[in-house]
Amino acid sequence: MNEEAVIDIEAFDKQIEILNSPAKRKIIRAGRRAGKTVLSAILAAKKFSNGGRVLYAAPTQEQTERFWHTVRILLQGLIDAGLVVKNETLKTIERVRTEQRIKAKTAWNSDTLRGDYCDLLILDEMQLIDEMAWEEVGQPMLIDNDGDAVLIYTPPSHRSRSMSKARDKTYMAKLFKKAQADTTGRWKAFHFTSFDNPFISRTAIDEISKDMTSVSYKQEIMAEDIEDIPGALWKRKWFDEFRKDEIPELAKIVVAIDPATTSKATSDEVGIVCAGAGIDGRYYVLADRSGIMSPDAWGNRAINLYKEFNADRIIAEVNNGGDLVETVLRTIEPNIPYTAVVASRGKITRAEPVAAMYEQGKVSHIGNFEELETQCAEYIPGDKSPDRMDALVWAITYLMENSGKIKYFVDTI
Repeated sequence: MNEEAVIDIEAFDKQIEILNSPAKRKIIRAGRRAGKTVLSAILAAKKFSNGGRVLYAAPTQEQTERFWHTVRILLQGLIDAGLVVKNETLKTIERVRTEQRIKAKTAWNSDTLRGDYCDLLILDEMQLIDEMAWEEVGQPMLIDNDGDAVLIYTPPSHRSRSMSKARDKTYMAKLFKKAQADTTGRWKAFHFTSFDNPFISRTAIDEISKDMTSVSYKQEIMAEDIEDIPGALWKRKWFDEFRKDEIPELAKIVVAIDPATTSKATSDEVGIVCAGAGIDGRYYVLADRSGIMSPDAWGNRAINLYKEFNADRIIAEVNNGGDLVETVLRTIEPNIPYTAVVASRGKITRAEPVAAMYEQGKVSHIGNFEELETQCAEYIPGDKSPDRMDALVWAITYLMENSGKIKYFVDTI
């Protein structure tokens, strides 16, 4: 059995380049409808027909089904001839009494992939999958037979980021850069857009593009990794350039709460951020414990954070929450030091001086806070400000105000 047994599907130039590449690790950044699934199926079918064992994984059932449909078409001749066995339930095609097999799985995280091995691992829509699926599980799968890997992704837009299980939403962009920088030939990076697929309608692409923002268009159609969004207040490099691993000596520490603004407590995130003012005149973000929680849950979380860092005070915005925050906190810890704050100016006016402090290198994150940093880096004035970012702004602003640097952004009551 060899490649000639595979039903031929015409590949276009970008796909052919990838099919012919000898690199052991291929990372593919491609636009929507750019031909990723067909490429995956061709790679899988060819490896299988040469005696290989293939595992394909994608985060959703729909994506897995598309791959499975295409790979069945490619291998239909072998199936009809009885040379291989197809199992629709397990989504496997295998040669009996051998290790030769294709398996398609739905996988959001590493746990769903454990316990297997392969000669070729294909992780599709990798920007949506927990990166541990590759780092902790995927790579060890390839050890037995010095296998190959293909990692495929579309740069995540603001919309798709919310669906992602990745801990670091920029993980694939960083891996793509690593592949580009590789000089050994082991890694190879490939990039193609939706327009590079000659088999899809240009009119259709133009039509769906009308409903996209310019940023989403660049990410999902042109397959561009965008680190800095035009007009955003923060730049990602500000977090990376001044990030630190150890907490310096601090003069004051606060925990800031930005309560959910909707009528249902579980329908919106509660921002909970801890930050401190250093004796060196700089500011340090110590923790982000934000999330979707009930009042009792976020109250306990904020108080535990206060105790963990031996903070001086908890502060909270009360523009929308009224007395709710204080009531929740004092029900749990009656004597907790607490200050309610109200905005005397708009959110953009409060956020701008904080962003300026980042630009000047006067704020450091102690560790990585991916969700918080993403919210800041994607915030464009005029958009609804996200909760983690709001809590951060309240924390730094309060510390700045209490050290005499600015006096007009917060009124305490």
